[in-house]
Amino acid sequence: MTVRAAPRVLPGLLVLLVGGVLAHLLSTAVLGVNRLLLAVGLGVLLANAVGVPEWAEPGVETHSRWLELGIVLMGARVAVDQLLATGPTLLLLVVGFLGFSLVFVELVAREVFEIPERLGSLLAAGYSICGVSAIVAVSSGVRAKADEIAYAVATILLFDAVTLAAYPTIGRLLDLSDIVFGVWSGISMVSTGPVVAAGFAYSEQAGQWATITKLGRNVFIGVVAVLYAVYYARRDSDDTSAAASWRSLWEQFPTFVLGFVAVAAVASAGLIPPAVVSLLERGYQWLFLVAFVGLGTSIEIRNLRNTGVQPLLVVLASLLTVSGLSLLASLLAFG
Repeated sequence: MTVRAAPRVLPGLLVLLVGGVLAHLLSTAVLGVNRLLLAVGLGVLLANAVGVPEWAEPGVETHSRWLELGIVLMGARVAVDQLLATGPTLLLLVVGFLGFSLVFVELVAREVFEIPERLGSLLAAGYSICGVSAIVAVSSGVRAKADEIAYAVATILLFDAVTLAAYPTIGRLLDLSDIVFGVWSGISMVSTGPVVAAGFAYSEQAGQWATITKLGRNVFIGVVAVLYAVYYARRDSDDTSAAASWRSLWEQFPTFVLGFVAVAAVASAGLIPPAVVSLLERGYQWLFLVAFVGLGTSIEIRNLRNTGVQPLLVVLASLLTVSGLSLLASLLAFG
């Protein structure tokens, strides 16, 4: 955000901040409900009851940036030793289920529901990697139509809303450990925001593991975008010059992940004083709170009602399958 853009975004940032403070006060003084879920709920209420004012839209739309900054700061609290000890197993689960999800969604979309091939590819990328961001990343390479992109985005947003509410409830009913819940939600939920929200709604440790696991999926966004671009370029013509270069791969890479890794490495080396670590912890907690108010404003019930049935059934079948298998794998690996 540049200095010149500051006057445009400040009103919306104030809306996010007021929503975050209100969620915090309601959670601690009145309702006793997790404040992150309350923040999402307040955002949903604002978007669907009165609508986000036009003057607030530029600032509210920055919510993903605050989430990314919060994830970077969270690196100071990650138990790096524990992560390294389970790293190979976690990486294997992430890569394995990402590949499985891509293939499963493509097959179900084409062979079972016979929806358009490009729409199936958008759904596959959106579910297996990181939701709307992945849909946008692969849309140009897939050469998808505007209505196909809209259907895919609406479908993903619907499942973001459903899983955000359902996962913490299911986790508590099954009495899952913090690590199991974090890994399970990080592997099988869709978008980064809901994953982080659900994880921290369960517990602090679950939130950290959910975030780390989800970041492991996110880093493949560029690779998958390139693969889809190459596939459709070769299929539609003999000219492969449209294949994405290393530069386009870097453009799709979620660079905030590098910030997270850097902060975690510095903190694990003992180079950050405990008082500063505590300050960073409070910082990322408030950044998450503000970001989730904005996340809630992206859930528009009116648009979700317009989602076609077939894309919804494709993602539902994939979610149930991947969720069940990844829960079993997480229990076997970390239970």
